[in-house]
Amino acid sequence: MGPILRVYIDTSVVSGCLEEKWQEDSLKLMELFASGKMRPVLSNLTIDEVLAAPSAEVRALLERPELKTAEKVKFDDEADGLAEAYIQEGVVTRNSLTDAQHIAAATVFRANVLVSWNFRHIVNLRRIQMFNAANLKRGYPMLDIRSPKEVLGYGDVEGF
Repeated sequence: MGPILRVYIDTSVVSGCLEEKWQEDSLKLMELFASGKMRPVLSNLTIDEVLAAPSAEVRALLERPELKTAEKVKFDDEADGLAEAYIQEGVVTRNSLTDAQHIAAATVFRANVLVSWNFRHIVNLRRIQMFNAANLKRGYPMLDIRSPKEVLGYGDVEGF
């Protein structure tokens, strides 16, 4: 068996476990994490955003075993510099700083894929191309950015 896919999950995927529109696919992704077929990667950004949610039900999602044992990464100065570069290059505006920070964290910590339900600022072909152009310009690898629905089939593939 090849290496396990490291999947950076943003806040929308965690909260998606409770939202009717996203629930089925978000929970299937959690099942893949629980089975060990994929490894979730959580940044302190995601954890802090979930903990700040007004709903106790959303906050309680961090207690799921597959999220408690997720690989944890801490947003750092390197990731902050990359997020600022995304803004300077017009990939997103300062109003979308948090989105840029998630992309930067996933890039700096070498996640294999970032998953999100944010189709406006993250899972958006034009922006994905721009994020990756900025990454390559700075010597970082390209980052695969997908919705949870798009990565569900990867759990059936050995390696990736």
